[in-house]
Amino acid sequence: MKLFELPGKAAIVTGAGRGIGKATAELFAAVGASVAVLDISEEHAQRTAEAIGSAGGTAIALTCDVTDESAVEAAFAQAARELGAIDILVNNAGMAIRKPAIEVPLAEWQKVIDLNLTALFVCSRVAARYMLKPRADAPSGGAIVNLASIMGLSGGIFPNSSYQASKGGVVNLTRALALEWAADRIRVNAVAPTFVNTDFTAQIFNNPDVLEKVEAHTPLGVLPEVDDVAAAILFLASPAARCVTGIVLPVDSGYLAR
Repeated sequence: MKLFELPGKAAIVTGAGRGIGKATAELFAAVGASVAVLDISEEHAQRTAEAIGSAGGTAIALTCDVTDESAVEAAFAQAARELGAIDILVNNAGMAIRKPAIEVPLAEWQKVIDLNLTALFVCSRVAARYMLKPRADAPSGGAIVNLASIMGLSGGIFPNSSYQASKGGVVNLTRALALEWAADRIRVNAVAPTFVNTDFTAQIFNNPDVLEKVEAHTPLGVLPEVDDVAAAILFLASPAARCVTGIVLPVDSGYLAR
């Protein structure tokens, strides 16, 4: 089981105030990592960090808009100072605007691309600069895990063009960065969840007709919870996946196998 532990590792999780990000930050802390809980909401970041501390883990709360490059640089510098390094990055922050393509204003399209794809690139690039620096207690290297989606690998079942385009970009950016940084022992992977019950998907899970359609595309008959996705992220960030890079791991209850 030590293959799935992260003692002495310092991790940043974006969008960690709620949902999948919160579950991931809490799981990382439970297996020994020190975690920078990064969220645009100071209240949510602080709440997650306090929960980790109450459970005996180590966490700091950082407030940051990841679409602001200078804010990202400042937040990551603070994380590196307080935690001693940046070994792991989980790019979880994201959004969706669910509308038919002909009804999506360009400004809304750009907002989704900026957060889901461009900010992920910026965070990865900034984190990689820290991972490339050898430490006294460890060689250079690290792990980056991106949140893609089944919508980045399929046409989807609902109109969501901006989200699908952004997550498709995440899929191939993951591969590109994995190859670019492989020689430096920075592994870059992604998970691709199906619909998970969070605030992000409330309008789906609160609509019985829509939920029925989702369940009809779920061969296992059970949708993943946030902890299921967090477990997949932990695997990709852990020593258990030391020879895994450039892959997209679906957590989709069989959605993509249809």
